[in-house]
Parts: sequence; C-alpha cells; structure tokens
Amino acid sequence: MDLLIIYGIEVLNAIAVLIIMSLGLAVVFGMMKIVNMAHGEFMMLGGYSAILATNHLGVPIWIAMLVIAPLVVGVFGIVIERVIIRHLYGRMIDTMLATWGLSLALIGAATMVFGNTTLGISSPLPSVTVGSYSTSGYSLFTILFALCLVGALWLLLRYTTLGLCARATMQNARMAAALGTNPGKIYSLTFGLGAALSGLGGALLAPITGVIPTIGISFIAKAFITVIGGGSAIIAGTLSSSTLFGTISQLATYAWTPVFGAVALLLSAIVLLRLLPQGITGRFFRRSL
Repeated sequence: MDLLIIYGIEVLNAIAVLIIMSLGLAVVFGMMKIVNMAHGEFMMLGGYSAILATNHLGVPIWIAMLVIAPLVVGVFGIVIERVIIRHLYGRMIDTMLATWGLSLALIGAATMVFGNTTLGISSPLPSVTVGSYSTSGYSLFTILFALCLVGALWLLLRYTTLGLCARATMQNARMAAALGTNPGKIYSLTFGLGAALSGLGGALLAPITGVIPTIGISFIAKAFITVIGGGSAIIAGTLSSSTLFGTISQLATYAWTPVFGAVALLLSAIVLLRLLPQGITGRFFRRSL
C-alpha cells in the first residue's frame, strides 16, 4: 500500500511538471496564436533568475522562485512583445523564425555569462516518509502548486477585467477596440503573463533539473506536445493532456526506463493527434476555458 502511494505521488508529480512547463506556452500559443520558439529559453531565464537571486543576492529561495523569477521574465516578455512580436502578428512563419533567432541569442548569451555548466539550487523541502518508503517533499509542493496555479489562472481569465479583455481581444481585436479596449496594451500584458508563467515554471523546476543554457530544448518539446494535444481550451486542454501524457510517461518509466517513458509520451501524442486532430478539447470539453 505504501509503495502504491509513492507511485501515485510520482505520477501526480509528472502531471504537475507538465502543467507547470506548459501553462506559459498555453497562454501565448493557445490565446495569441504565437508560436514562441523561445519558450524554453524563457524558462531557462526564470531558472537563472532564481539561482542568481538565491545564491548571489541572498534572497530567500521562495521569494526568488515565486516572485523575482516571474517578474523578471514577465518584464522581459513585455519588452520582447513591443520590440519584436508586435510587428509580426498574423505572420506565423515570420514569428517562428524571429522567436527561434531569439532563442539562439539567449542560449549564446547565457553560455557566455554562465558557461556550459549546470547550476542549481537545493530543494527547499525535506523528504517525506510514507511507511517504509520516502519521497521528495518538493514533489508534493509541486503537485499542490500546479493545482493552485491552474486555479489562479482560471479565476484571472474568467472573473477579472484583464482576463475578459484579453479573451475578447484575442477573439476580435477590432470589436474589442470599438468597445474601448486598447488591443496593443492587452497584447503586451497577455504576452507578459505567458512569459511570467514560463519564468515561474523554470524557477520551480530548477531544484529538480538544474539549469544549463541549452535546457530550454528539453522543455519546449514537451510543452508544445502538451499544448497542442490539449487543443484550443487553455486550461481544460492543458490539464487533460498533462494528465494523459504524464500518466503514460510515468507508467512507462516504471515498467522500463525514463528513456522509454519519453518515447511513450511522444508515441501517445502521435496517436492522440491522429485520432483527435484538434486536440482533446476539440472533441471534449468544448465550452471549457
């Protein structure tokens, strides 16, 4: 029984990691239809921000991860939207090329500053004992925080003026402007929100994965698979696809190795998109947010 509880926690943790990894991209790609190839590098910046604030500035680790990292990357995202993305709306190929170039520039800059070595911060929580087994206390925090993050984003988009204006602008910018909304400001804030969520995800995963300039490559593949597999609904799609892919990947990891877990995730995504080309929420949960 204790072993089953540990297995269950690890499955939930795999799901939570996918949620944290994908929410920022879900906002940018799902709402704004921007293919942000620099999403992984935004997460990398969040990880470095948390590490620098903790190790060199003496900031408490929780403040560094939950406040400083998303704030820094969110502001950076607003700047990038105003300087680059704003001029490329409606030009998907150009946006992909621009953000890909941005990702390469960020990788090069990080390599020059930090070197090609892995930096990290220790887990802020001790292990938790369940019977004769133990598991990471930080895994439990990751599960709870992912649920809180999804709930907070749902409340923001559903019940706040910013969320209402953002959804209206993404659906029909001209009509939203006619009703008094400033589409340019909403685009900047929405992209900044997605970037902040990416930075937060990178900071939260830093104690688990460490941070290296090229770590974004491993983040962006899983994030895109999760968001595209989920479909057009931002929250319901991310939750459903993360649950499906995280469970399959972790079960395959138990049965074989982590490599087979990653392969199982990719194969399940291929099968899902073959059966449901519009993603999970293209067939189910159509009215969900």
